Amino acid sequence: MAAAKIKKGDQVIVLSGKDKGKTGEVVRAMPKDSKVVVSGVNIAVRHKKPTQVNPQGGLERSEAPLHISKVAHVVDGKPTRVRFEERDGKKVRVAVKTGDVING
Repeated sequence: MAAAKIKKGDQVIVLSGKDKGKTGEVVRAMPKDSKVVVSGVNIAVRHKKPTQVNPQGGLERSEAPLHISKVAHVVDGKPTRVRFEERDGKKVRVAVKTGDVING
């Protein structure tokens, strides 16, 4: 399995779909499924019946996973690809557009 280019805590931008152009932080990364959950993006609505725990019932909104190919790292509000480089003897993620090291 290849090293993760997108990890939990990264700032990403959505490249396609109904939320195209929105940015957010990766809340959860699922590398085996090639999916990520981004805060405030791809909101799924579930209709919940009233229960004893929740007597009101109603709509439950939550973030659904996105395929990893639909998101990219964001640098200065624009998407960038990620490459791996060796710096000071360590393998680090680098933004292709700026050459800056990505923390994490």
